[in-house]
Amino acid sequence: MIIIALGSNKSFCGQPPGEIIVKAMNALADFGTGQKRSGLYLSPAWPDPSEPPYVNAVTAFDQSHHTPEEMLAALHTIEDGFGRERAYRQNPSLRYAPRTLDLDLIAFHGERRANGPNGLHLPHPALSRRDFVLLPLQDIVPSWQHPESSLSVDEMISALPQVTATRI
Repeated sequence: MIIIALGSNKSFCGQPPGEIIVKAMNALADFGTGQKRSGLYLSPAWPDPSEPPYVNAVTAFDQSHHTPEEMLAALHTIEDGFGRERAYRQNPSLRYAPRTLDLDLIAFHGERRANGPNGLHLPHPALSRRDFVLLPLQDIVPSWQHPESSLSVDEMISALPQVTATRI
């Protein structure tokens, strides 16, 4: 299973974050076969909850003709097409600034990698701490298990200290 998390908390070309997420899922449709799409979730911005809230979702594929590196490069291209700015490269304090689109490769067929090309880390190292990824993931593949911990989606959600994401 290939899992991609989507997030947006900044409009682009008059499109609000929810529309951006739906259009981004459509743009990802050719990335593989058996695409599944979660519902949309609203979550507070982090680390500064005074920033606009995020709209989040998850999409998953059974198979893809892309390698993880190709997938990551394509995700960055899609982000750029939706006006993604990476100001944090010049100013690290902007790492969590509002963004038009954030696409994260969460998992790729159970592969395990640390600090691969372009910082590729599989599964995503923060997955088990992100309710805004786990709740949408529960929508579409509740039986999925973390390739390192073997915890189910439900078990990871139960282990969270707090759940703030809500379905919209």
